[in-house]
Amino acid sequence: MKFKANQQASRMPEPNLVPMMDVVMTVLIFFVIVSMTLTSFQAVDVPLPSTDKGISKEKPTDPIIVGMNRQGQILMNNTTVTDTQLAQLIVTYVEKNPKGTVVLKADKDVTYEKVVKVLGTLRDIGGDRVSLAIE
Repeated sequence: MKFKANQQASRMPEPNLVPMMDVVMTVLIFFVIVSMTLTSFQAVDVPLPSTDKGISKEKPTDPIIVGMNRQGQILMNNTTVTDTQLAQLIVTYVEKNPKGTVVLKADKDVTYEKVVKVLGTLRDIGGDRVSLAIE
């Protein structure tokens, strides 16, 4: 005699996961909605800058370019100048163009010590309008 009930009991039951995933998603959506309603977004009243005020209407002046070649010589308009001549040229440029800038273009093979020395000299004369050109 074969009993069909014994043969069916030996098989593993297969749980249906779809209803469990529906419940989990429903609970997750509930907590997301509740958390969004409980947190209040308080706006801060801060005046933001506009682009109109930051743009200068006047034409910027051309910068004066100081060069240094591989030998460490200071060049202005493709002519070699001394430290005192450089100082005089920068002083006259700054007096003519109070908003003008001074740019130092040094060769990459010039030692760092020489570049810093010339930058220091230019900064002492030109103030915060001195910069180093890079590529």
